[in-house]
Amino acid sequence: MFAMNHTIYAPRTAAFDGSARALTDDEMRRAAPSIFAVEAHASRSERFAPIPTIEVLRGLQKEGFAPVAVRQSRSRDDSKYDFTKHIIRLRRLDDARAYQVGDTICEIILKNANDGTSAYDLMAGLFRIRCKNSLVAQTATIDSVKVRHSGDAIGKVIEGTYRVLGEAENILAAPQDWGNVKLPYEAKAALAESAHILRFADAEGKVATPIQPAQLLAPRRADDTAGDLWTTFNVIQENVIRGGLSARAPATTDERGRRRRGRMVTTREINGIDQDVKLNKALWVLGERMAQLLKSAA
Repeated sequence: MFAMNHTIYAPRTAAFDGSARALTDDEMRRAAPSIFAVEAHASRSERFAPIPTIEVLRGLQKEGFAPVAVRQSRSRDDSKYDFTKHIIRLRRLDDARAYQVGDTICEIILKNANDGTSAYDLMAGLFRIRCKNSLVAQTATIDSVKVRHSGDAIGKVIEGTYRVLGEAENILAAPQDWGNVKLPYEAKAALAESAHILRFADAEGKVATPIQPAQLLAPRRADDTAGDLWTTFNVIQENVIRGGLSARAPATTDERGRRRRGRMVTTREINGIDQDVKLNKALWVLGERMAQLLKSAA
């Protein structure tokens, strides 16, 4: 991000972890004030129908879902700060065990903006407490519900919300089902190679990073060494999203023929809301396809 005459706001986060505590309005307002926008930004035309996130959130709270994490995107334009893109993670805290398998909890993820930077997007998600992974799940039955800011936006939001609520629990089958799928080394390598391309390839599909696919398979904790698909998927997902992987670029030769040692490269954590969601969805699809392939081959 580059600033000219505008302030650059870093992504703000409140309790984006496994605390399982409902955030207060004051906490959300400090971390992501755009959640509370009830009108569209002045740059939007009359055809733009604002979708007040706070109204949707109140409806989900009545269904028993509580906001446990919020994040707001950067904005180059100061005037858009109270309208820009944000994301909320919600859980059922009143009956948590019904929405949890092992250390994995089912969540509803809401993304929206009233400055034209995002449609309303409601997704099913998983949160793994052990490593504080924030997974965005994409299942065969439902991708996500997207609503454009036009026409009867609120009516479509209400309808879509109940669709996602009805399907969200289905993704809780993954931890147990994938946990029973054992991965041979070739399958692990293939999964890592695909994830490596998703993370590092440019628009033409070329990968220039010295980071190797095998590095995505390195567990960050002793109890993540099991060889099943669920564990391997989480290891890869964490390495892709959290960053911190290092490798040295190849040596180069300057115009005088002198050999120069390559610089060290360290991957950064994915902080952008859209890139985070896009990568998580793509990784989830990889996991689903691997599960299907190995089950059909068994």
